[in-house]
Amino acid sequence: MARARTASDERPDADARTDDEAPQLPPKIASSIERFLKELAAARGASPHTLRAYGKDLEQFARFLALREVGEPAEITPRTLRAYLGELDGRALARSSIQRKLSAARSWFKHLLRRGELETHPAAGLRQRRGERKLPGALSTEEVEALLMAPDVAKPAGRRDKALLEFVYSAGTRAAETVGLDQADLDLARGVARVRGKGRKERLVALGRYAREALKEYLDDPARPRAKGADSAAVFLNPRGGRLTTRSLGRIVDACVRKAGITRRCTPHTLRHSFATHLLDKGCDLRSVQELLGHAHLVTTQIYTHVSIERLRAVYEKAHPRATA
Repeated sequence: MARARTASDERPDADARTDDEAPQLPPKIASSIERFLKELAAARGASPHTLRAYGKDLEQFARFLALREVGEPAEITPRTLRAYLGELDGRALARSSIQRKLSAARSWFKHLLRRGELETHPAAGLRQRRGERKLPGALSTEEVEALLMAPDVAKPAGRRDKALLEFVYSAGTRAAETVGLDQADLDLARGVARVRGKGRKERLVALGRYAREALKEYLDDPARPRAKGADSAAVFLNPRGGRLTTRSLGRIVDACVRKAGITRRCTPHTLRHSFATHLLDKGCDLRSVQELLGHAHLVTTQIYTHVSIERLRAVYEKAHPRATA
């Protein structure tokens, strides 16, 4: 299991510990966490990113249990969990980080209950104050236009980058969904694409005219790298013919952001946020945006309404003669 500690999560004196000084994970707890992670991967189709995050958070919890001489899951009590949350609070972690760690523990407890390794849920009745949910960042339509014009389409890499940016903004896809796209997933004639989201769930996304044209030009480009081996079906390729990674996608977006003269932080996910925000600004209903984004729950999509309301409020205060004193 990967090490759980990071510089932001640990106290200064804990950072100085060597591997030999760190508490050993209780064997029964470590094996139980491993089983839980395997179940997440096999039964629920969790992504590698999710598995790494859960693994790190649960290993950190397991090391805390080792320090308190808790050797097996059945010995975890509500008092133990409250002590753990108290320690996390003492590290001055962001409320969202503490909530994430608690969520990982809750999921593991549910797994233990299903297996009969726990009789009661240690977190039952526990209330943890949630921090304010940050509003997602979104580019203006003018900034998006500048970004989409940034790639140098006179070069093969620029034609790929143009198709990549047009696809993300047109479809509102996550980074992993974007780089995981295969040619068989595209139906340019109908203007749709099939993507695989969280939990391996498939959905159809819409492709606008500009995205379809950019994708066709890129796929028909004789200078496009020849795909190799297992990546032969991939749409977006690196210069060596391999599938682009999410990290490469981030670097491409970052380079285009700088070239477009956009001074604020912008990631591939910012384009997804912009996609949702602009749809709502133009009157698209929330349920449709939920479907297009692939959100399992409407409450996840509702945060975008706050972005649109903030913009409407700003317009109102600027335009209405009696909006301000």
